[in-house]
Amino acid sequence: MADRTARGYEAFEGRVAEFTSDSAPWWPAPRRARKKAPNIIVMLIDDLGFSDLGPFGSEIETPHIDALADDGWVFTNYRTAPMCSPARAALLTGLNPHRAGFGFVAHIDPGYPGFSCELPADAPTLAESLRAGGYATFMVGKWHLTLESRLHDGADRASWPLQRGFDRYFGSMDGFTSLHHPHRLVQDNSVVGIREFPDGFFLTDELTDRAIGMIDDLRVNDQEKPFFLYYAHTSVHGPIQAKDADIEKYRGRYEAGWSALREERFARQRERGIVPSHARLPEDAIADGDRIPSWDALGEDERRLFARHMEVYAAAVDEIDQSVGRLLERLERSGERDNTIVILASDNGGTAEGGPSGTRSYFAQFGTHGGMPEGWVTDVPRDVEEIGGPRLFGQYPTGWARVSNTPFRSFKSTTYEGGVHAPLIISWPDAPMEGGLRDQFVFVSDLAPTLLDLAGVTPLSERGGRTAQDMDGGSIAGVLADPDADGREAQYFECVGRRALVEGEWKALSATAPRKAEGAEGGEWELYHLSADPTETVDLSAEHPERVARMAERWHAEAWRNTVFPLDDDGSLFRLRPDTEEPLSAPMTLVPFRPPLERFRSAKLTVLRSFTIEIEIETRAEAAGVIVAHGDQGGGYLLAVDDRRPLLVYNAYGAMHRARGERLGEGAHRVLVRVEERPHLRWRLGVDVDGVEVAVVDDVPMLLGMAPFTGISVGYDYGGPVDWELHEAHRTYPFGGGELRSVRYVPGQRSSYDGTVLRAVGEAVQAIAD
Repeated sequence: MADRTARGYEAFEGRVAEFTSDSAPWWPAPRRARKKAPNIIVMLIDDLGFSDLGPFGSEIETPHIDALADDGWVFTNYRTAPMCSPARAALLTGLNPHRAGFGFVAHIDPGYPGFSCELPADAPTLAESLRAGGYATFMVGKWHLTLESRLHDGADRASWPLQRGFDRYFGSMDGFTSLHHPHRLVQDNSVVGIREFPDGFFLTDELTDRAIGMIDDLRVNDQEKPFFLYYAHTSVHGPIQAKDADIEKYRGRYEAGWSALREERFARQRERGIVPSHARLPEDAIADGDRIPSWDALGEDERRLFARHMEVYAAAVDEIDQSVGRLLERLERSGERDNTIVILASDNGGTAEGGPSGTRSYFAQFGTHGGMPEGWVTDVPRDVEEIGGPRLFGQYPTGWARVSNTPFRSFKSTTYEGGVHAPLIISWPDAPMEGGLRDQFVFVSDLAPTLLDLAGVTPLSERGGRTAQDMDGGSIAGVLADPDADGREAQYFECVGRRALVEGEWKALSATAPRKAEGAEGGEWELYHLSADPTETVDLSAEHPERVARMAERWHAEAWRNTVFPLDDDGSLFRLRPDTEEPLSAPMTLVPFRPPLERFRSAKLTVLRSFTIEIEIETRAEAAGVIVAHGDQGGGYLLAVDDRRPLLVYNAYGAMHRARGERLGEGAHRVLVRVEERPHLRWRLGVDVDGVEVAVVDDVPMLLGMAPFTGISVGYDYGGPVDWELHEAHRTYPFGGGELRSVRYVPGQRSSYDGTVLRAVGEAVQAIAD
């Protein structure tokens, strides 16, 4: 629990007594005294670095977020989990990430309690408690708190947003998506049945429209009911995309390079008191200098390419600020702004997944584990001007990620400050206390109890007939009232075996998982005195071995209490899966013109394996259109009838391959698409028509990891197109002039590169049942 001094809490109560019209106690007295509970908006930004917002030193224009900071609280010592799903789980439950089931993002299922990737059944969410307390509860944006295997349309929805306390939901259940052509959108409990997106569609704008619409719909019917809106942005997670006009706004601003920009941000942070005056900017030797090219040594073309990546990133942050402004303007018009608590934060530090040069081929290196074959292309060259637009999926280089995390070292998924130190702003104009800078240690699990405290809502004591777990976080209401009140004393961190413990002014950290023989608290530990060295520049472990040992032991104890074990020292988190997923790899027949098959469900039929597509089709003279499509501009394949000829298209992370067969005669045809694995993660694709091979695309890199990202659609090419030229000519190119009688996927042998180990979970469950 977050500590508060008696003096701090008394000051808080005193402020409240002045503010209210009676002398009743504060919690939950303000609801009675003020007659109307505050609205609550939580805006969570994905992969945003500590310095990317104006109040934290950025040059990016964020006037609406600046205004939130001006009349609210700016937290300079806020920490979160090293990755997004763990942070989101902690935010919504008040539990530490592993106790909330999320020691990692929701793309694993090894069978351990701390890595279940499902919110516990006995952990009420913030939305569930607020709804029980009389709130309307809305959510838009990224969920990412449901197992991949339970995202498809036939899945158990117990862990979907509506089942976890939200009255309404609109967004992407997955970890990220394209902003121009989302791979899959869900409204409430159902996939949105849209064939194609209109020109100019942009997801950030759509999410904001939906959020405002939910508020409008409530107010038409109930003028008094308070609402909770959880707006989980899909920006600025990769693929980083933005609108042309916003990108143009930042053209030329980053030509000085990442080192110069980092220095400029650091100077503004010191001037504004965001970092103490004695803080040092980590130098290249400990600040990933080996992964970041010298800007002065780059050629002109490289500088333009890298600067464009950052122009797009800045535009995306600007667009988030625009969404904040639109929401606040809606509340100003209805007179509700002053009585609305707004929390704005990032879920983790900025990410270095783009690599030293960034990428225009995001899926070529994202979501893969282990080494890649020699010669694997991670950045297929395309026109620099296309970065940020709908034609490619990009991610900025490591040098800009280091700028995002100024002044800290390292990145998302690490336990250095660059991975866990994030911006936090709280605004509430009607609050009975003054805002300002706060340097107390606050952790993400403190946010839920704080909001319940401020709203005067008692957390649910049970859920589904089970006694609710006690929250790990504690209310920071006293910190809001008194700049001298105490914050949190300690917090553990862990991500794929990387460990850390913050204890008062000290931080012990181990950047790698220990070997099994060393024990869970073993391995090499570093030690930093954060009050004197907030940017982790001087390792004091050799000078204080006893402190290191004691803090490592405390980390070990915290890890046991929070179900952190087992540590992933061998990659097993990614390899181990339950055999209950195996039915998802069974042959299946798809229905034409329905919404695409969900991403993970589609992947089980195709990724890291050979497979065939068995097609029965009848064509007339005018037959044309897509038969089957899987993927998007990030990578995919497509079979169509074009100019009466079979057209096979393969998009290898942006490199296009096309092959055509002879014209089809009228009548019934049996078509077979054969996708066969070749050595070194390569594929050969062939199309047979009535037993004769008519088109071949040979020796192309296999699509793997998170690609193909958009699921399988039959009879049209949904959303982000596999083939942009075909899209420009025909849009989704729906099939006509014939009949798609059957499209059946038959998965073949798994690749030798697939290290998945299936555990007999289904058998064990059945044995217990018997």
